[in-house]
Amino acid sequence: MPLTLDDRDQALLNGDGGPAAALAMRIVSRTAEVMRAERLVDITGAHIDSCLYNGQASVDFPKRLADGGAQVVVPATLNVSSLDLIHPELFRGDAHTASQGRLLMELYEGMGCQPTFTCAPYQQDNRPNVGEHVAWAESNAIVFANSVLGARTHRYGDFLDISAAITGRAPLAGLHLDANRRATVVFDVSAVPERLIALDAFYPLLGHHIGKRVGKAVPVVVGAPNHVAEHLLKALGAASAAAGAVGMFHLVGSTPEAPTLDAALGGERAAETSVVTAADLRLARDQLTTSTSSKLGVVSLGTPHYSVAEFGRVVEALDGRRVHPSVRLYINTGRSVANEIALRGWIPLLEASGVQIVTDTCTYITPIMEDIDGVAMTDSAKWAYYAPGNLGVDVAFGSVEDCIESAVRGEIVRDEGVWADA
Repeated sequence: MPLTLDDRDQALLNGDGGPAAALAMRIVSRTAEVMRAERLVDITGAHIDSCLYNGQASVDFPKRLADGGAQVVVPATLNVSSLDLIHPELFRGDAHTASQGRLLMELYEGMGCQPTFTCAPYQQDNRPNVGEHVAWAESNAIVFANSVLGARTHRYGDFLDISAAITGRAPLAGLHLDANRRATVVFDVSAVPERLIALDAFYPLLGHHIGKRVGKAVPVVVGAPNHVAEHLLKALGAASAAAGAVGMFHLVGSTPEAPTLDAALGGERAAETSVVTAADLRLARDQLTTSTSSKLGVVSLGTPHYSVAEFGRVVEALDGRRVHPSVRLYINTGRSVANEIALRGWIPLLEASGVQIVTDTCTYITPIMEDIDGVAMTDSAKWAYYAPGNLGVDVAFGSVEDCIESAVRGEIVRDEGVWADA
C-alpha cells in the first residue's frame, strides 16, 4: 500500500510549519516511501548523529534548517562531536576543522537539541521505555535502544535523524514493527567455559563474532547468565553493530523481549542455530588484534562512552598506581557521567594516576592522541575494529584488567591462562 500522510504531516509538507519543517517532512516521507511504510509514527525522542563534522555538507544542511527556523519538537540528544569542549587543549587537528566542528555543535544546540555530546544517550537519566518509538542514530545507541531498553527505532543516519526530531515523526517500518524484531538466528554459548563467560571481554568478543556472522539479521543468545549488567550488553551490541550491521539482539534472561527463547523467536523456528565455542572467541580476539608486539604506546577505553560502573572498575584496578611514563591512558565518556564521577571524587584519583579523561568526542574519530610509539590497546571491540583504518595504528584487544595492568607496566600483558585449550 502507498504511504498515507495524516493532516499534520500534510500540513508540514505544505509549508505550514515553515520551510525547514517542510524540508524535514519531505525527507521523512520520502524515506518512508522507500522503506514501503504505510504511515508515519509519532516519536518521543531522537538522538542526532549528524553533529560530527565530516566536511562542508555536514554544516550546510543544518545551517539551511536553522536559517529556516527549525526547532526540534521532541527531546533530542546529540552524539559525539569533533571537539572536546571541556578539554579543548586536547584537540590536535587543524583550525578549520575546529571552527567548523564548533559551529556545527552550536547549530544543533540552536535548534533545541540537548548538548549531551555522547554516543551513549542511554546513560542519561531520561531514556525511552519499553515500546516507545524513537528516532536514534549512532550504531551502538540504536542497538542498545532496541535490545536493552526495548524501545523501538530503526537505523537512522545523518540528516534523517534531525528531520525526524523536527517533525516528531518516523516511518513505521523496519525495527519499529513487531515482525522485524523477532530473532532469526540462535547463538548458543552453553559450550563456552564458565571462566570465559565470567570475563567482561566475553561480551564484546561475542558481539564481534555475531556481527561477522549475521550482518543485519536479529540474533538471540542462549546459555549466558541471566540479568547481565548493562555495560556488558552495551559492549555486545556495539561490537555486533561495528562488525556487522546489527540493529537489535536478544539475550535470553537479560533483554526485555527475550524472557524465553520462544519469545525472542516470536514463536517461529530459527533459520539457523550456531554453537559458540571458546575457539570462536579466541579467533574474535585475534581478529581485533593487528600486532603481536608487546611494545605499548597508548591505551584507549570508553568506546562507547564509559559508564559510572566502568569507571569504578578502572579506579579499583588502578588501586592508586600510576600509568607508566611511556604510556598515555585515555578514557572517553559523556558529560553527565564525567559530572557523576567528579561528585564521587574519582577524577582527582584518575588524574593522579595519569589518566586523561576525554568528553564530547572519541579518540578514534578526533585527533587527540599524541604520536603513538607502539601498539594501541583497548577493551573495546568497536575501537579495535575502526582504529586501524581511522588512525593507522596497530591495535591489541584485551580485557579492562589487561589494559590497566599493561598501562601500569608499560608493555602489553594479557592473562592467557583463561584461554587455555581455546
